[in-house]
Order: sequence, then C-alpha cells, then structure tokens
Amino acid sequence: MNETALLPDEKVIRRIILLRNKKVILDFDLAELYGTETKQLKRQVKRNIERFPEDFMFELTEEEQNNLRRQIGTSNWGGTRYASMAFTEQGVAMLSSVLKSAQAIAVNIQIIRVFSRMRELLFTHQDILLKLEKLEKKLLIQDDHNEQVQREIQMIFLTLKNLLDQPNPGRTNIGYKQEKGRG
Repeated sequence: MNETALLPDEKVIRRIILLRNKKVILDFDLAELYGTETKQLKRQVKRNIERFPEDFMFELTEEEQNNLRRQIGTSNWGGTRYASMAFTEQGVAMLSSVLKSAQAIAVNIQIIRVFSRMRELLFTHQDILLKLEKLEKKLLIQDDHNEQVQREIQMIFLTLKNLLDQPNPGRTNIGYKQEKGRG
C-alpha cells in the first residue's frame, strides 16, 4: 500500500483521546483505520494478551464505557456488548506485531508518527512557554512600561497558557479528572 495515500493526519488525531491521563485510541477507531472489524482486532489482542500490559492497553470500566456511549450517542441496543479497549502509543506499536495486513502495518506506522509529532509539539510548546515566562518577568520588572502595556502583556501570556493547557481541543475527554496528590 502506498504510504502517502493512506489518510490525513487529522483523521488519526481526531481519534486520540485523553483517558486516565494517557493519550489513547479506542479499539473501534483503530479497527476502522486498519480496515478490519473491531471483533477481529480484539480477537488478535486476546490471543496475544501477554504483549499488552496495562501501560500498552486497558479495558474501559463500565462507568467509562457508559460515559463514552453517551458522548458518541450510541444506544444500548446498538454498539458493543463488551468493554472497549484503549491503546496507548506503545500498544498501537505492539499491534503491528499481531495485525499482519499491509494496510494495518502502513496505518500503524502513520499513527506512531502522529503520536511522535504530538510529543514533539508538546515539548516545543513547553519550551516556548518557558521563554515567554522569562520575558514576562523581565518586562514586569522594568519600570519604564506603563500599566496598560503590562496588562496587555499579561493578557497575552494568560491566553497562551490557556491554549497550551487544553489537551485536545477538538475532542471531549472521557473519564475522571485525577486529583492532585493521588496517582
């Protein structure tokens, strides 16, 4: 399969969600991307379960599953009977060893590249934020700036920080917020 003719990165990015403080892709989304049935993907994973420790793949709890069902609007009659599986970046990489079709392998490579680019962007944003904070402190110390300029600069920094704190603006997260100090 021609790697450049696969699918746009946005199609992969839209399927990455934050669950249990991890970026994951759910089994039914992966199955669609790979061009296979969800039950076939799950079957292969269960046959090779030793390759998928908890930090690679986990099953959603009943509460997480119900929350997901409400968010995507499936009924109790349709949809899945079994809990969805959530795959981290490492779990997606491991899927390449159990799903052997050419499309699955090519899509898998693309998904791993998207995860890597997202991680690089996060580091870049953090670096920019640190530089902006240093600049902000420097500007606030100087006496020759009037109060209006200082307020405008603070508003810019606040806006940038808020943008960087939003995990995935195109998709609603499911699960629970973890309290600080617990883990």
